[in-house]
Amino acid sequence: MTNALWRGDLIQRSRTVSGVFLLTYAFLHFLNIAAGLVSPDFMFQVQEFRRLLTGHLPGQILLFSALLVHMALALWQVASRRTLRMSLAQALQLVLGLLIPLQLIQHLIFTSFASNVYGLDDEMTSIILLMWNSPEVWQQYVLLLVVWVHGCIGLHMWLRITRWWPLVLPYMTGLAALVPTLALAGLLTEGRRIWSIYIRPGNAQVIRDNFNWPNSTGFARLYEIYDIGFWIFLFLLGGAVATFYLRRFIRKRKSLQIRYENGTQITIEHGLTLLEISQLNGIPHTSLCGGKGRCTTCRIEVTKGLENLPPPSSAEARTLKAIKARDNVRLACQIRPTASLSIQRVYQPKGRRQVHSAQGVEKTIAVLFLDIRGFTSRSAGLLPYDIVFLLNRFFDAIVPEITKAGGSVDKYLGDGLLALFEMDDPEHSALAGITAASNIGVALARFNMMLASEGEDPVRIGMGLHTGTVVLGEIGTTDNAPRTLIGSAVNAASRLEAKTKELGVELLISEHVVKAAGLAAPADMLQDFALRGVDHPVRALPVPQASTLENLLTSQADPETTTFAPAAKGSVS
Repeated sequence: MTNALWRGDLIQRSRTVSGVFLLTYAFLHFLNIAAGLVSPDFMFQVQEFRRLLTGHLPGQILLFSALLVHMALALWQVASRRTLRMSLAQALQLVLGLLIPLQLIQHLIFTSFASNVYGLDDEMTSIILLMWNSPEVWQQYVLLLVVWVHGCIGLHMWLRITRWWPLVLPYMTGLAALVPTLALAGLLTEGRRIWSIYIRPGNAQVIRDNFNWPNSTGFARLYEIYDIGFWIFLFLLGGAVATFYLRRFIRKRKSLQIRYENGTQITIEHGLTLLEISQLNGIPHTSLCGGKGRCTTCRIEVTKGLENLPPPSSAEARTLKAIKARDNVRLACQIRPTASLSIQRVYQPKGRRQVHSAQGVEKTIAVLFLDIRGFTSRSAGLLPYDIVFLLNRFFDAIVPEITKAGGSVDKYLGDGLLALFEMDDPEHSALAGITAASNIGVALARFNMMLASEGEDPVRIGMGLHTGTVVLGEIGTTDNAPRTLIGSAVNAASRLEAKTKELGVELLISEHVVKAAGLAAPADMLQDFALRGVDHPVRALPVPQASTLENLLTSQADPETTTFAPAAKGSVS
């Protein structure tokens, strides 16, 4: 996973490194200001600690380099974009990134540059007093806040692929809100304190001398330098925007036309897939797999210009062959037109939801089926209200074990349920399923002890746990399409649950789940099961009591000595 964080080209890595450095600078700066809540002396001590990073020549070189690199990459991103259409999050991140230089240019000129050239005391108290009682103090705080928000968004987008980030995200979100809030409180506290001293008769000149503030000529020179930096940045930004429109103009000269069956005609550029062309131009185009070529809902019939299209790739050819498509049928998500086309969408979106516009999502997850054994005969002598009461008590006892492990109940099936474990990767999903199944066994034992104390017979269950690739999406009519899932893994889990009745065990867990979790099961206990509706036999582990599951599974690293530790539960809860 660590390697995954550093994948990408030099540009992506440079953006990451410079961004982390600037975020660290903003974090220490906020802490420095927040120290004003305690005392001026503590604020000074924190500033001395902060200077370990940027209070020397190598640190200042790193800071200015990070600023220049990040600024250059922001301008490059503007110049290299193919379109200005983007999500709200992307637009916010881009705008904030372009605002950062405006803040840091002014800040660095009136702190580091003024300190090195004019000998200005850049102690935090001096800087706050310099800006106090003017709009500058709020402008600088807001712009520093812009740096902070931009950096936090970038950090989240970078670390969200790791396994541990979702666990610490709530705490990091709280920290992200707390740090600038404390800084604002520290700014107000120290600003009011030092200003009350400054305005006392006879103190102003002494304080200015102690802080070695530049005279009016010096301040005028600093503003001139800032204006130069400001206009240089605007000039570079204008150049980036001009480059974007120049590249767009050049592409449009090589543009082509796409005509749809309803007469709509659009002019587009080379390089985009036909599905992207439809989406960018607001033309409804069904695509349930998200443009990955794994379904055929985006397919089109080419009525004119088929000869100008390259032949289907092997993946597209296999998909088209599976549906016995005609020669003029292609997948919109796979073709990149290089000449004008006339097309007809096979599935034309209609109505408010545009043929269930919510796309299906492919995921490899663990699936758990659970059923109460002999419930039909048990409920024969019960009143309807008593049946509902018993079922609700049972679900109250076992469902929390599913949710605590990170899973969710997809649907209740009378006296059973279907649970899904939608994690970021198959390993975490499998571990969550194993944790839930084991804890359900423990919860069931507690529930049966309670029933015994009430003079009731114990409840027996059967569970099937399997992992595989499923498609999650909204299935149903346009006005009533609940979210559900389909796939062979669902059927296999259901058949494994049914097999537990024949074997008299509480759980059948497939070897796929065990291996996906990085664990191993006793080889002599594994059995092959031919399941109805499943193409190949499924190798699974019968577990008489689900609560003993953790004692049966071992780590693949050391199957002789390492057991499935309860700590693994915490990693997925």
